[in-house]
Amino acid sequence: MSTDRIRIPGARKVRASLDNDSRDARAIVVACPPHPQRGGDRHDNRLRAVSAALPEWTDCLRVGYGPWDEGRGERADARAACEWAADRYDSVMLFGYSFGGGVALLTAVDVGGPVAALSPVPRLEDGSDVVAAVNRVGGPLWVGYGTRDETVDADRVGEAVRGREGTVETFPADHRFVGREVAVGERVAAFVASVV
Repeated sequence: MSTDRIRIPGARKVRASLDNDSRDARAIVVACPPHPQRGGDRHDNRLRAVSAALPEWTDCLRVGYGPWDEGRGERADARAACEWAADRYDSVMLFGYSFGGGVALLTAVDVGGPVAALSPVPRLEDGSDVVAAVNRVGGPLWVGYGTRDETVDADRVGEAVRGREGTVETFPADHRFVGREVAVGERVAAFVASVV
């Protein structure tokens, strides 16, 4: 797999890492990292695990947010990344972990397409309600979370996804998924293969 550094056009300074296995990729996953003020960035292990597990016909764009903006700017960054991707690929899907899961779900309301979220937060700092947004997402949904997660109440988002007949999976893990990253990557990749 090769990785290219990309600058995403727009008003905010957004950089991304494009992981690609093949020049023939027809789909892409735009991956949103966890909370940037708590050490989250595009090099996150969960984002890398998902990228590594994707089918060879699917690239992964791991987004690096611009300056902290309580969720508003980070959603703008994800939208800009989706626009960049839509100009180059037949199919665009969102994925996010923790804070990034909330960003991905909220962004999917605007850009459409499938979305997967791992341990998504139920609300962003700017007050955006992730749980309520689930009912406005137009594409297929997947949510996964750890049964021992004491950091984020992802089950609230999971219940909303179940109500939409989306896919909800649990893992015997805490919020960090230590030692479970490969399993998470494989489950998200299976979801991607089923909907793209």
